[in-house]
Amino acid sequence: MRVLLIGANGYIGRFVADRLLADPAVQLTALGRGDDADVRFDLASGSPGALTRFLDAVHPGVVVNCAGATRGGARELTRHNTIAVATVCEALRRSGCGARLVQIGCSAEYGPSQPGSSTAEDAVPRPGGPYGVSKLAATELVLGSGLDAVVLRVFSPAGPGTPAGSPLGRLAEAMRRAMQSGDGELKLGGLGAQRDFVDVRDVARAVHAASLSAAQGVINIGSGRAVRLRDAAAVLARVAGYGGALHELDGPPGGLRPAIGHPRPDPDHAPPVAYPYPDGCGNWQQADVRTARDRLGWRPRIGLEESLADIWMEAACRI
Repeated sequence: MRVLLIGANGYIGRFVADRLLADPAVQLTALGRGDDADVRFDLASGSPGALTRFLDAVHPGVVVNCAGATRGGARELTRHNTIAVATVCEALRRSGCGARLVQIGCSAEYGPSQPGSSTAEDAVPRPGGPYGVSKLAATELVLGSGLDAVVLRVFSPAGPGTPAGSPLGRLAEAMRRAMQSGDGELKLGGLGAQRDFVDVRDVARAVHAASLSAAQGVINIGSGRAVRLRDAAAVLARVAGYGGALHELDGPPGGLRPAIGHPRPDPDHAPPVAYPYPDGCGNWQQADVRTARDRLGWRPRIGLEESLADIWMEAACRI
C-alpha cells in the first residue's frame, strides 16, 4: 500500500510515520515543507495543480494529512488549517489516483461541552476560537468533497514529544525547575480544566487503522475519560519523584487564573493570566469513543501515567 504522509515532522506526524513504517506492507512517502521531506511542498501556498501532478506520479492509495498549525493569528491558522486542506481535496479530486484521505481533526472543533457529558460525533460543533474554527472549516471541506475520506477528531494528545508550550509541557517544565532549585513548594495556576488525554502513539495506531478501513465521516479519538489538570499534576509529581507540596494559585478577579508554572506573584505586580487551554473549549471535554471502537476496532492502550512519565523523561533531560 502506497501512503503519502503530509506533515511527517509534526508532533502527531512523527509518530504516524513510525507506525506506518513499521508495517511492511506500507510504502511511505513524506511530503512537507522541511528539507528532510521526500518531497518539499507547502500546502498553504502551493497550487492544487502542482499537487495533482505529484499524486498522479506517485499514485498513493492513501493520503494522510497531519499538517497544520496550532498557534498564530486567524489569518495564519486559516492558511495552514483550511486553505491547505482545500488544496489537498481539490488535488485529490483532479487526480486519477483515487486515494483515500485520512484527515487529522481536533476536539477544538466541538468547543465547550457540558461538564460530565461525553461528546459524540453527532454533537453540533461550536468552536470557541479561531483555531477550532479553522479546523472545523477543514473538516467540512473534507466531508463535502465527495472523496473517500475520514476525519479523526483527536482530543488532547500527550506522551513523548509533547510540545514544551502545551499545558502538560509547561507543567513538566515548572516541576523540573522546582526540583533543580530544590524548591519544596510548587505553586501552579490554571489546574481546574478537565481534558480527555490520549497518548500520541495511540493516535498513530488510530491513523493506521483508519488508513486500512472503509470508515468515512468523523471519528473521535480519545481516552473516553476527562482528567483534571490538577490530578495530572499529582501523577506527574509522583512519576518525577517530586516530594514538594503542590499549591494551586488563586485566580485573579474575573475568574482567569495565572498560567501554569508562573513564579510566585509579586503583590505589587499582578502576574499575566492565560487560559490553561487556549482552545476555546472551556473547562470540560470528554470524548465518546464508541465509534472508533466499532468502526476502526481501535481502543486506547497507553494510560495517562505512562504518557506523563515520557513527558517527564524528556523534560528532565533538558538543561
